Amino acid sequence: MSMSDPLGDMLARIRNGQMARKDTIPVPASKLRTNVLDVLQREGFIRGYSQAEVRPGISEITVELKYQDGEPAIHEISRISKPGRRVYSKIRDLSLHYNGLGISILSTPRGVMSDQEAREANVGGEILCRIF
Repeated sequence: MSMSDPLGDMLARIRNGQMARKDTIPVPASKLRTNVLDVLQREGFIRGYSQAEVRPGISEITVELKYQDGEPAIHEISRISKPGRRVYSKIRDLSLHYNGLGISILSTPRGVMSDQEAREANVGGEILCRIF
């Protein structure tokens, strides 16, 4: 069965895994998911991730969730740009999320990056999700 929103599925798995206090969660592998997980790891929202081949041609990513004093590191994670409604933003129009405590993840011509990295590179793009 095909999936219409693979990134939304990964974000829901992360949200549900943290609500269930899981240490790791499995996610089907893709380049976009790997790039988003890179940003989450750089910004300190997850411990890390590893990719393994389950069977020939099928890979899976194991995401290590992060907790601080028993509370999830991610308080809120939401998909902004969806398959039915794409949301694009110029870098000067991109607002701060929770006064700079949260981040937005953007897909830009220079790759997937956080809003702070996009401001430094002075490049806008599609707002994939927001995390706090």
